[in-house]
Order: sequence, then structure tokens, then C-alpha cells
Amino acid sequence: MLNYIDHASDASGTPLLIAHGLFGSGRNWGVIAKRLSDQRRVIAVDMRNHGQSPRAKTNSYTDMAGDLAEVINHIGAPMDVLGHSMGGKTAMTLALTEPDLVRRLVVADIAPVSYKHSQAEFIAAMRGVDLNTVARRSDAAAQLAALGVEPALQSFFTQSLDVAEKRWLLNLDALEANMADILSFPDVQVTFEGPTLFLTGGNSEYVTAEYRPRMKELFPQSHFAKIPDTGHWLHAEKPRDFEAAVRTFLTMKFGTD
Repeated sequence: MLNYIDHASDASGTPLLIAHGLFGSGRNWGVIAKRLSDQRRVIAVDMRNHGQSPRAKTNSYTDMAGDLAEVINHIGAPMDVLGHSMGGKTAMTLALTEPDLVRRLVVADIAPVSYKHSQAEFIAAMRGVDLNTVARRSDAAAQLAALGVEPALQSFFTQSLDVAEKRWLLNLDALEANMADILSFPDVQVTFEGPTLFLTGGNSEYVTAEYRPRMKELFPQSHFAKIPDTGHWLHAEKPRDFEAAVRTFLTMKFGTD
């Protein structure tokens, strides 16, 4: 089963499961998870091939949705599910294929479509870091900078670095081999009828108007919101605004309640 961080296991609200994006971890969501745990139990997982979770040869959305389903069934269904980027696609796949496990869905800056860009250059950059010379995360960040990685991503990537063991907490080989699957989205013919929030960065190019019809087709109870002056990593750029938007959506009343 996936490794996860459990926040406020005694809270009374519907539990929330958080699925991070590519190259992330449950630790990345610590501040937001802790703040949201004032009203509900919050579970922040490490996705497969990330953090302390099991390594696997595959990284398909069907498999990753199965991983989340296993965690939810272990803790108790249904749960609210929040996913960012790769985690958002996983959360959508879970809601579409196992709707009884999901009460409400929050999808952060991703759409249920296939993308053409690649993340392979970041894998190459991480492989380019000479870990034998790294005594602290800032050493790795400096090497990433020299390899052309922007400052925000330097900090993000080095959170998945075990400095003491001189290794990345990422299965870079598996992620590279499965990049086509990670960029894709399953061809599904079902819908999720629960309330769904698509929360995007105001400056991000990941979710555009042309994707709206497909989003509404798969998720008829879609709601849309943007956080101004943020990009793809909107939760890291404006965590308080992100938290407020998620909190509002999870507590508001809908006709299905």
C-alpha cells in the first residue's frame, strides 16, 4: 500500500485524501494538509515511484487510481479527494471508475486530456546532479541551476532528495519509461456525478477553454475557479488562497447533499 502521512485522525469531517503531482511527495503538502485538518482527517499519500511508497514498473492512471482506492478502502469510504497535476488525473480516474469511494473531487491545474509536453528534461537534470558532492540540499539546487532548472523547481525537486543516503526518493527510471502514460489520460466512457472543482492557476497554460467541454462531459457537476497570479504550482505559490478555495468547496451545500 502507498505510504501516507495522517493528519488529525480523530477529526469528525469527511476525510480528505491528497494526491501530489509528478516528482512530488506527501511532505510537499504538509502546511495545507495541517491547516485543513482542523475540521477533517487529511491523508497525504506518496504516489507509486515517489517518496516512501513502493516502486513499480508501471505508472498508468488505472494502476495509480487502484493505489488510491486501496488507501481509501483501508481508511474508510467515501472520502473527498484532491489531486494536483498527475495526482489530479489519478483522482479523476478514481472518481470515474470507483465513484462510490469519492464524495467530492478537487482537481488542481490539470484537465482530463493528453498533453504533448514532456518532463524528461527534468529527469535528465536530476540525473545530472553529482550526489557524491552533495552535503546539503542547497548543493543539489546549485547544480540544478547550472543545468537550467528554474529556482522554484530547484526547491521542489530537492525536497525529494535524501541527502544522507545520497539518492533521489523518485524512481527516475520507471517515471521516464512511463512518461507517455503520465502525459495521457484514459479513454473512459463514464461520468462522475459528484461535485467537482477544477481549480487552476490564473497564469497556467495547463487548463484552457478548449478542454472545458470534455471536463463538463465527464464531470457534469463541475465548478471552475482560478487563483490569480499563479502558475501550475498554484498551491505552493499561494497556499492560503488555495486552502481557502478548497475549504469553501468541501463545506458548501449542494443539491445532492
